[in-house]
Amino acid sequence: MIVKEEIDLIEALQSMYPQSKRNTLRKMLTQGRVLVDGEITYKAKQKIAANSVIKVSDKQEALESSPPPTPKNKPLKIKILFEDEHILVVNKQAGLLSVATDKMEPDTLHSRCLDYLKSNDERAWIFIVHRLDRETSGTMIFSKHKRHKEYLQEQFANRSVHRVYHALVEGVPEKKSGKIHEWLVEDKFLRVKSTSKKTPNAKEAITYWNLEDNDEFASLIQLTIQTGRRHQIRVGLSNMGNPVVGDEQHGATGNPIGRIALHATSLELLHPETDDPVRFESPIPFGPE
Repeated sequence: MIVKEEIDLIEALQSMYPQSKRNTLRKMLTQGRVLVDGEITYKAKQKIAANSVIKVSDKQEALESSPPPTPKNKPLKIKILFEDEHILVVNKQAGLLSVATDKMEPDTLHSRCLDYLKSNDERAWIFIVHRLDRETSGTMIFSKHKRHKEYLQEQFANRSVHRVYHALVEGVPEKKSGKIHEWLVEDKFLRVKSTSKKTPNAKEAITYWNLEDNDEFASLIQLTIQTGRRHQIRVGLSNMGNPVVGDEQHGATGNPIGRIALHATSLELLHPETDDPVRFESPIPFGPE
């Protein structure tokens, strides 16, 4: 059809197909079947100049000349710090489980990492090496192969992994640095508390800390842990009189930043394939004003 005078494209199509409904005409446009002067056009309200040529191709011809757009990839739900063919290191967000519990939660850091790998290779798998508490953010390493997982876990078990954390705590410690050496136990409600060495099932927890910065209300503390007990840092700092900001379970007076201010800053260990020493670090997301 040759247009005699300027007209909206949808009106021109209506004159070409007077028996067709507007929805049918719009579908022609979305399918890429409408060409104006040889160019595929999708806009129903586009002004068509006089003497322009409108052509409507059949569905198969349109599909060959204008294939459907490739679906956009899902937004990446993990923050990758490092990746090679052996390991994946990510920055875990606060409030996300490292791995599913007995309740089989569908959304965990492990499941997100697995989705990421499977988007490139359906046969891929990712292995949990260690965990961070749900409320803790920071650096976590995963293995892509079982043998590497076992080697990495052996390093954690042998206490040869150097782990650095940062916590924003209430108040200012009396000293600039120190060591917290406690024995911890979980009660039947999974609450962690300090106890004596002789208590059944008590586990040793060793934490070293150093004051990095402070104001009159809060302090930023760097911590290294020799053991990896659940809530080890949170209980230790609470017993020291400086609970982690936001950790109301262990004595904090409030939650001004909307999270527990504990972050796993870095990991230093031996690469499971090369045996080279490697260090992975994520930025500290909080600090005193």
